[in-house]
Amino acid sequence: MIPLGYLWLIPVFVVGAAVGSFLNVCIHRLPLEKSLLWPGSRCVSCLEPIRWYDNLPLLSWWLLRGRCRTCGARFSVRYFLVELLTAAGFAALFHLVVLENVHRFELLSRQQWSIHERGEVPWEAWVVVGHHALLFSLLVVTSFCDLDHREIPLSVTGWGTVAGLAFAIACPWPWPHTVSEALAGMPQGLPWWLLSPTVGPRFGLYPWPVWGPLPDWLSPGDPWTTGLATGLAGLLVGSILVRSIRFLFSVGLGVEALGLGDADILMMAGAFLGWQPAVIAFFLAVFPAVVLGIGQLIVRGEHAVPFGPSLAVGILGAMLGWAWIAPAVQVLFFNGLLLLVLALLSGTFLFLSGLGLGLMRKMRE
Repeated sequence: MIPLGYLWLIPVFVVGAAVGSFLNVCIHRLPLEKSLLWPGSRCVSCLEPIRWYDNLPLLSWWLLRGRCRTCGARFSVRYFLVELLTAAGFAALFHLVVLENVHRFELLSRQQWSIHERGEVPWEAWVVVGHHALLFSLLVVTSFCDLDHREIPLSVTGWGTVAGLAFAIACPWPWPHTVSEALAGMPQGLPWWLLSPTVGPRFGLYPWPVWGPLPDWLSPGDPWTTGLATGLAGLLVGSILVRSIRFLFSVGLGVEALGLGDADILMMAGAFLGWQPAVIAFFLAVFPAVVLGIGQLIVRGEHAVPFGPSLAVGILGAMLGWAWIAPAVQVLFFNGLLLLVLALLSGTFLFLSGLGLGLMRKMRE
């Protein structure tokens, strides 16, 4: 018999498919600055409104064989794929966060039996799933807009950043734990970068606070300011990181590298996750970007690669894999001097790399 907890995957999948249908509207209309509410869905060929029963997520595309009921014009298979991607993504997030507890929340660890066998999912788990699902949805929209138009609408990343800040204020570190639970077993007065990874701070929805240990003006007794500082630091670091790399590499190379939309995506991710995961997400994004670039060069012969989809992969990797990433970077992210030195060295390396590539490009010309 299937444990009751796994039955939640069905309604979560259905909700994801419905959200995916709305995301298709966003992907199509937002780059063109059109309203999401008016007019209703219609065929782009005959302009006839699409009936509600022809607009059922996942089902209608197959029932109509990908064609308009009125004029027979073909509908792109991408509408179906976006709905399927979103539905599968929502279900995967629920499975990883609630059933597998990848964040290692003590709250969920204590209730794993009732979650799996009785299907009793605590409300805190739904908040985490909702937080992740919202960020995932925003990343789907920005990724497909970047693939289609090489443009990332500020209307998506701007409102996404506001939503991330709202979560940061409402659920500041170490929510859903208390401060005493999050700091249990940690030696007092020792800088966090000197802590053994086995006794580091417990993760919350926002894995780490803006700094550790918290400065006096961010007392754990005032979670509102702690959450706001964490979210603001995340959006600032996410935005400044990409803009700085873009400036240094572009000056050295002599042509524009990266785009401002990429900075906006990482700004949004920083507001949702904090500045430490945002930094890791950028470097994780390099690997799928290389794969995508090689594939695009082979298939289309193009050198320019949209970085938005790769950033989305990196952000999701940092968000879901933080329990494994954190022990390796804890010594870095709570040591101000080490961070400064690495930032200066990285900036110098990027500038010199761009300069070298720029000279090679001029020599070939």
